[in-house]
Amino acid sequence: MQVSSQPTYSELPLQLLLFVDERSSARNQVSEICCYLKQLQANYPFELQIINVGEQPYLVEHFKLVATPALVKIHPTPLQVLAGSNLDAQLKTWWLRWQQSAEAYLKVDQLPKILDQDYNINLPSSPIRSVSNSAELIKLADEIFHLKQEQEKLTEQLQFKDRVIAMLAHDLRNPLTAVSIAIETLEANYLVSQENKIPRLKPELAAQLFKQARNQTKNIDRMIAGLLQVARDTSAQLHIEPAKLDISALCHEVLSHQCDRALAKSQTIETDLPSDLPYVYADSERLHQVLSNLLDNAIKYTPENGTIRLSVLHRTSQKAQVSICDNGPGIPPEDCDRIFAERVRLERDQALDGYGIGLSLCQGIIHAHYGQIWVDSPPTGGSCFHFTIPIYPA
Repeated sequence: MQVSSQPTYSELPLQLLLFVDERSSARNQVSEICCYLKQLQANYPFELQIINVGEQPYLVEHFKLVATPALVKIHPTPLQVLAGSNLDAQLKTWWLRWQQSAEAYLKVDQLPKILDQDYNINLPSSPIRSVSNSAELIKLADEIFHLKQEQEKLTEQLQFKDRVIAMLAHDLRNPLTAVSIAIETLEANYLVSQENKIPRLKPELAAQLFKQARNQTKNIDRMIAGLLQVARDTSAQLHIEPAKLDISALCHEVLSHQCDRALAKSQTIETDLPSDLPYVYADSERLHQVLSNLLDNAIKYTPENGTIRLSVLHRTSQKAQVSICDNGPGIPPEDCDRIFAERVRLERDQALDGYGIGLSLCQGIIHAHYGQIWVDSPPTGGSCFHFTIPIYPA
């Protein structure tokens, strides 16, 4: 709604927005302000647009309004906002200054015309935009800002997808090669035994090859399951099936799968797994994911001939604490919380293999078990990752 007639640029340099809402308690106040503004307009013309905050909420956000009614001077600059129950009193205080700033603007606005006439200098004109045009420009600017945010988010997701596909292809190569070798060896033994009736492999070695193929297949399944979980983008959907679990046996199982990688770097893995550890109440497959991920990171970041330590402590009757420590480069204190965020990788690690999702997934799994996970750097150096898991009730 326009209170003034259609403005001309030279006559109406003062532009105001009056923000109102539909509250019945505010109607009288708005009516009084409008009457007061009409009185002022009789002596000094200006352009006024009344804006319903329910119809144009983007303007409320743009001007950061916290209360209505509110009167905003958008021209001449600087922008100024008046709000509160004593709006008319504030307007009386500022009105003369607004008039003076508008008149000063008019004088400056005539300068290009004077220069053009007297000195034949062409300067860019700067007409005063109407309030309605200003509102549309603000709306468009806000929409462009939100579109840029969406574009950045989509670009990040596409880059993440490409990085994950490349790294997954790399990580799948080792377990697939191990499965292939095991199957080819068993197949060759089967063909020879069919011809000569005498198997070349001892039953124990054949059983070991079957076990290796089965374990590596499970590793592949865990990798894919982890990525699918991250794709769902929420740990709230993480499905777990807790049951009575021997945490010591699970640790030994994970160590048996990772020992070859540690041996390749001449690393020593020490363990502290007391014989009297109680059973825990956890999802075996999910806890295997956490242990494998943390141990994999420890091996990756620990230098050759380094030492890794896996320990389990029974601190209370409700929780057991698992710790995996290494003597690698450690985690800077300012990054100890940030590394558990999804897709976050430290700058120093950009050249290393990894998705930037492993620790985020570990955190989701542990939280789903109502446990805690954290990292610290001991005085001796390196990093220690700890997590708690509930004890199986006796």
